[in-house]
Amino acid sequence: MRKENVKVAIWGFGAMGSGMARMLTTKKGIEVVGVCDRNEERVGKDMYEVLGIERGDHQPVIISSNIDEVLDQEVDICLTATDSFTEKAFPRLKVVLEKGVNVISTAEEMAFPKASNPDLARELDRIARENGVSILGTGINPGLIMDLLVVTLTGCMTDVTHIEAKRVNSLSPFGPAVMEEQGVGLTLSEFEAGVADGSLAGHVGFRESVGMIAEAIGWEVENFAQQMLPIITSVDRQAPHAFVKAGDVAGVSMTGQGYVDGEVKIDMIHPQQIEPEMEETYTGDYITLKGSPEVNMQISPEVDGGLGTIAMCVNMIPQVINADPGLKTMLDLPVPRAMMGDVRKYVK
Repeated sequence: MRKENVKVAIWGFGAMGSGMARMLTTKKGIEVVGVCDRNEERVGKDMYEVLGIERGDHQPVIISSNIDEVLDQEVDICLTATDSFTEKAFPRLKVVLEKGVNVISTAEEMAFPKASNPDLARELDRIARENGVSILGTGINPGLIMDLLVVTLTGCMTDVTHIEAKRVNSLSPFGPAVMEEQGVGLTLSEFEAGVADGSLAGHVGFRESVGMIAEAIGWEVENFAQQMLPIITSVDRQAPHAFVKAGDVAGVSMTGQGYVDGEVKIDMIHPQQIEPEMEETYTGDYITLKGSPEVNMQISPEVDGGLGTIAMCVNMIPQVINADPGLKTMLDLPVPRAMMGDVRKYVK
């Protein structure tokens, strides 16, 4: 077993980054050695103070706004929780890779980056290989529920004719960046204007999930389409990072389709909103696989999106450190699993 603790840096200390840090403090054989964040209210403070937990015998971790300062020490892997899109994340990911540090990114497009940005995917792979490190994008979705889990369930089938992945979830655990992407809190007219001018992203990751599923089972996606509609609340709703008054947008209903051989073979259905139970919408994850034998899976309520993303990123740390250099997806690495023992025993 490795003698030294696994050393982790975190870039971005919002809802996801701070959640990862909190989880890491509960694990044996792994430690956070640096945090980079641009929020002036956090910079200069001890990570443990910001988290509101006892530091115990751990060394202070002073939050810095300078990523070079964070990475110019011994770091095995950096968890980046700053962006949703590969193009926006690329400059930061490049910095970390060129420091010779492995990376896990929460950027949704990074789960299968060649689906939207094949050129940047190749460039990230090149940079990672040249610096002898690995990079992975993951999370709860994309990363597990609507893609890797789907792929895994097809393993018991002799033939697949149609795939439907549906996730009804709550946005409440997520931070301001996700709320902005979903249009939470906008009026209907503001939402429609955001859809028209492309400033609203809605759920990011359908193209990536469809691409991952198709590549895994050998389908060639000829065309991809997606739709975005507002979810209007009839009551005031308050979440940790958003407030929506009655009549405004509480979330977004996303649908997407992957076309294979001229017909829709992959359907994505994903309504998501803050505090859905306030209007009797109950969360859940559903996978329906047509073929032989047919597979129907239901998880109710949904797997918590915030904790799920945090756990996926932290639990994949050993697999990324152990991987051959280059850009990886969840299809390339050993299956995710909870780390209940000393993390050092998982690292080669």
